[in-house]
Amino acid sequence: MTASGTASRSLRRIFGVGFTIALAFGNTVGVGILRLPGTVAAALGGPALVAPIWILGGLYATLGAISVSELAAMSPTAGGFYVYARRAFGRGFGFAIGWNDWIQNCITIAYVALTGAEFLTDLTHAPVIWRPVSAVAIIALFAGLQWIGIRIGGLLQNSISAAVGVLLIALTVACFVIHPAIQPRPVAAGALSSGHALALSVGLVAGVTTALRSVIVTYDGWYGAIYMAEETLDAPRTIPRAMIGCAVLVTALYTLINLGFLHALPFAELARSTQPAADIAGLIIPGGGAQFVTIVSILTLLGLVNAILLVAPRILYAAGRDGLFTDRATEIGAAGTPRLALSLTALCACALVMSGTLQQLVAVAAVIFVLNYVSTYVALFVLRFKEPEARRPFRAWGYPVSTGVVLAGSVIFLGLTIAEDHRSALYAALLMVASAPVYAWLSRRKAQA
Repeated sequence: MTASGTASRSLRRIFGVGFTIALAFGNTVGVGILRLPGTVAAALGGPALVAPIWILGGLYATLGAISVSELAAMSPTAGGFYVYARRAFGRGFGFAIGWNDWIQNCITIAYVALTGAEFLTDLTHAPVIWRPVSAVAIIALFAGLQWIGIRIGGLLQNSISAAVGVLLIALTVACFVIHPAIQPRPVAAGALSSGHALALSVGLVAGVTTALRSVIVTYDGWYGAIYMAEETLDAPRTIPRAMIGCAVLVTALYTLINLGFLHALPFAELARSTQPAADIAGLIIPGGGAQFVTIVSILTLLGLVNAILLVAPRILYAAGRDGLFTDRATEIGAAGTPRLALSLTALCACALVMSGTLQQLVAVAAVIFVLNYVSTYVALFVLRFKEPEARRPFRAWGYPVSTGVVLAGSVIFLGLTIAEDHRSALYAALLMVASAPVYAWLSRRKAQA
């Protein structure tokens, strides 16, 4: 409360580049990098393309960060993708993107908390029945800490991201210390018939496509800082540095981790493994490797829960300020937290945990996050055309080629996702359509106010 006894409506500009990098890192690095290297290796069928595919995924993320940085510098306000869609396409489409983005974030919080609860119950040997309760407790704990004060949320993010980074680097270094695994010799090109070569070429394209999809999902989250632009010091400069820096940092980390895994395990064993980090940790710490990886996994998941609980309420805050949600969502507590928006986000995530439909919802969220990419890159093209004289403290390097490449990649990725899971794509489309009557009702309500 302010001195006059009324709630503040303004977010506090208190975070620097260190926090924004920690937020982007925590919003990106999850359990996927501990599990998916085996899946990616199996899809590729050989070690030669493992590092290049992770570098390619990192390039995709970096080009995305470069493009979004221009939008973030142009509109350094809370709300993320919603803000850019509203500015480029109007209030209606902006609301639809914000609506979907907030729901996707709530789904992600619920899924990550439930996964963290599974790791915790495995570590403590607690009954499986306690997992949903533990997931709700995780969400309530981090929401409660952020309710007390935004600085606590920031401190938690800095601490958890630093701990995860150190542990992942330690695991990577240990991989290279292990005696190198014996890799099988590749088949000589001359030993293949033309028919076999063609079959291998077709299979390779399919394998690379499958692998790249897993890699792109693992890189998702580099844009986390855009939601908190209003709380970032010198946001037009800080957020581009944080996003691009995070994308480059994570690319280097993921590539080194995969090279370490290839060094420590025979390729065939890596390709079969669903828990390669645990397998390697078992070689490093006999009898305790699985527990080490479980602790790293729990930390990454807790960091992700904290990060999303920081960013998602800013969507409701921005929508409330624009008259597209209740005005109370713009009320800021004494310690800088948009408390109603935080409460609604946490309650929605808890309800999803207990709903019993989370797996299907996660598949829907996978479609929504790619749709956010597509709408944002198109928004950059639209705003360059509509607002050529607008102030742009940061201009996307290599535009329009860089943005065109990442947009084309996102469209292809969206098409593949829809082709693979028609049902989830249909649900995502229905969710988008459902935003129309909600928007109409909110607009009419605002007009009558």
